Amino acid sequence: MAIRSLSAAAAFAMMSAAFALPASANTLSGDEIRGLIQNRTVHLSTPYGVTLPLRYASNGEVTGDVSGITLARMFAPRETGNWWVEGNQMCQQWPSWYDGETHCFVIEPAGENQINWRRDDGMEGTARISG
Repeated sequence: MAIRSLSAAAAFAMMSAAFALPASANTLSGDEIRGLIQNRTVHLSTPYGVTLPLRYASNGEVTGDVSGITLARMFAPRETGNWWVEGNQMCQQWPSWYDGETHCFVIEPAGENQINWRRDDGMEGTARISG
């Protein structure tokens, strides 16, 4: 069963990142975003104590794998979508997660290998970057 929307899957509430607020002085540029996440894994923190890993490949693919999360097993546990940089935002689109809608994020540094993100629908959160 594919994820139909954010409301359909609380475990995925923090899966994607982007912005709703104006960019601040700390907002990363497009080149900085690319350099930070390309060929790395972004571990999104959720309010449920679950970390969701997203792998951003240099070829523009992003893969999310939540198959190890019990609640996520009732949804598409693994999916590969696309990511790209548009201006000073990182955008992504999944085939079925979030009904295939495109979401874009503003990203700000929050310490070594840490970021804050704001998504275009108003969601925001933190993440750790590895790999």
